[in-house]
Amino acid sequence: MNDLMLRMLRWGQQGYSCAQILLLLGLEDRHETNPGLVRAMAGLAYGCGTGQAACGAWTGGSCLLAYLAKSEGAEERPVEILSSMLQELSDWFMNRVGQAHGGIACEVIVGENGPAAARQTCSAIVAETYAKVMGILAANGLEI
Repeated sequence: MNDLMLRMLRWGQQGYSCAQILLLLGLEDRHETNPGLVRAMAGLAYGCGTGQAACGAWTGGSCLLAYLAKSEGAEERPVEILSSMLQELSDWFMNRVGQAHGGIACEVIVGENGPAAARQTCSAIVAETYAKVMGILAANGLEI
């Protein structure tokens, strides 16, 4: 098991959701904490709680990308290319996850067992989404 999976497992065992884990990974890599933001990310879990909305790995990954993509010297202003980076993440997610599972809603991805099945089903999706976010940032010359 690699370092990324161990970190994800640790947070998963503490009860954090996919979207929260994505943000925690990014914050930890930046040596930052933001408990309020991490807590707010719980609202994206299991398709915003109903299973019918978009996967929390996608929405969480989008939030992480927006959080990390800031202009040099401007803590509050996102880079001008944020929308194209978000589009790249969306296109990748639709192709990678949407096609493999027949949709991007959480209940479609995890099936009838709902959130109970998410930990088994979603760890690979979360890890791949994190790698994709980091790749998009690197390809656009942004370092975390």
